[in-house]
Amino acid sequence: MVESDARKCVFLRTALREAGVKGNVINDRIENLVPQNADIVSARALADLTALLGLAHKHLKRGATCIFAKGEKWRKEVADAKSKWDFEYTADISKLDPNAAILSIKELSRA
Repeated sequence: MVESDARKCVFLRTALREAGVKGNVINDRIENLVPQNADIVSARALADLTALLGLAHKHLKRGATCIFAKGEKWRKEVADAKSKWDFEYTADISKLDPNAAILSIKELSRA
């Protein structure tokens, strides 16, 4: 996990430890990291979809998936992102907000 806020890193490490889950929390900005070769990249409330794909792209291994929670403008964000990126996606409508969705993005490449 990558988190720029040190306080949130403490929380994430505590949650991992108490849940008995193995994981690594990196206190830095994603822009500063060397490629992570990740199976999954997820983010919440970080940037619009086009920017998120730009941040995630260098960290994905082949066949990886991006999972992004997006608000009521998610359809427009997908359309805008398609002008710069090629990808397949599914949108699961949020159970908390019928205007929001969880996007699962695969086969990401630059358009």
